[in-house]
Amino acid sequence: METTITNGVKVSVETQFQSSNKKEGRLNYIFAYRVTIENQNDFTVQLMSRHWHILDSMGQPREVKGDGVIGQQPILEANQSHHYISGSAFKSEIGKMYGSYTMKKLVDDSEFTVEIPAFIMVPPYRLS
Repeated sequence: METTITNGVKVSVETQFQSSNKKEGRLNYIFAYRVTIENQNDFTVQLMSRHWHILDSMGQPREVKGDGVIGQQPILEANQSHHYISGSAFKSEIGKMYGSYTMKKLVDDSEFTVEIPAFIMVPPYRLS
């Protein structure tokens, strides 16, 4: 598990290899990741948007930007957490993701950035 705390918000990520499959004559490697976002501040925040950097070992970077996470813009009161599961497909066995969330402090509508820690996705058979 990878964890970071930025501006009083803790983000932890766990990954799991799902499968590999052949699509259009090429292998794809599918990974799931579970993100836990915990508001350690004494004020309420809302997750407004995400910005992901996605890299594979073939050097093909991608970026994903958008509102919220999996169609939600969760509100987290002090000491509350939010969990979600998502996934990514890679054209190589090894992938890396990192990024940031834009959060809003609801008491004054000010926005701030929270880092998503870098995490590596590798099939278990590559680790032995």
